[in-house]
Amino acid sequence: MSDVSGALPSSTAPRAGAISARAWVRPAHRRKLQLVLASIWLLDGMLQLQAFFFTRAFGNQMIPMTASGNPSLIASPITWSGTLIAHHAVLADSFFAVFQVAIGLGIAWRPTTRGALATSIVWSLGVWWVGEGLGGVVSGAANPVNGAPGAVMIYALLAVLLWPSDRGGRSPSFTAARAVGERVAKALWFVLWASLAYFAVLGENRSSQGLSSLIGAETTGEPGWVASLDRQAASLVDHRGLAVMVALAVLLAIVAVGTFLPSRVANATLVVAIVLGIAIWIVGENFGALFTNGATDVNSGPLLVLLSISYWRRVADHAPEAV
Repeated sequence: MSDVSGALPSSTAPRAGAISARAWVRPAHRRKLQLVLASIWLLDGMLQLQAFFFTRAFGNQMIPMTASGNPSLIASPITWSGTLIAHHAVLADSFFAVFQVAIGLGIAWRPTTRGALATSIVWSLGVWWVGEGLGGVVSGAANPVNGAPGAVMIYALLAVLLWPSDRGGRSPSFTAARAVGERVAKALWFVLWASLAYFAVLGENRSSQGLSSLIGAETTGEPGWVASLDRQAASLVDHRGLAVMVALAVLLAIVAVGTFLPSRVANATLVVAIVLGIAIWIVGENFGALFTNGATDVNSGPLLVLLSISYWRRVADHAPEAV
């Protein structure tokens, strides 16, 4: 019996293969990270749809809290924004939710990825001021255990590092360097983690009771099992706050310089960064308060993990990566 395929035009098979290839191509590592970031933005938009945020309490109570301790130049726009949001609670929160969902969908859809990432940077800066009071950096209340210097700043940093373009020259050894180059990427990593190390031993964070009080105060609104974890963690660090925070600062400092080290050592410090991100998310951030009615985002823990993955070195320092 003759081979039927042999009677077909020679161009048929390649054309079918081309169609199949266009139908689905395994995304490159950077694209996967972009999609994870998009998913987090979508989740944030969904969280904004919780009933509490459609009430005046969101603008009158939650927003003004971020003004506490800040100088009037920073605090005044926050309180003004809170009042405005409270007077138009339903309209304002609907806009916040739709806007964040749009950012997530925009990052996920290739034709709009650049625009959505750029928009996310601008939005993050605004939320960092109004929604997070600059993360407590100016007021002296910044503490990496509960999310300083502010989760939205890490959103903005990820948008820069995962920007869909490549600098000239040889292929970088980690994904975060593709858009900005290795020197800039390493500098940004150092600034973030070194600042976390600094905040860990700043002011009240050095006190023997500071860490225990911070964790113990987070039981409000949490389900019983999360509140129980908080009480146990608070008891564990009771009167040991200084020692724990100094140890944390040392680990954060090691992570900060880790990206400048040889690949295998750098990856080892990234494992430390991932563990710290998970620990902070569970103990200090109560899983981003996702089990309460007041979570607006996932907080910094998962973002620190995602950021760390973007710095992971390939086995061969300069092995090429697909676009």
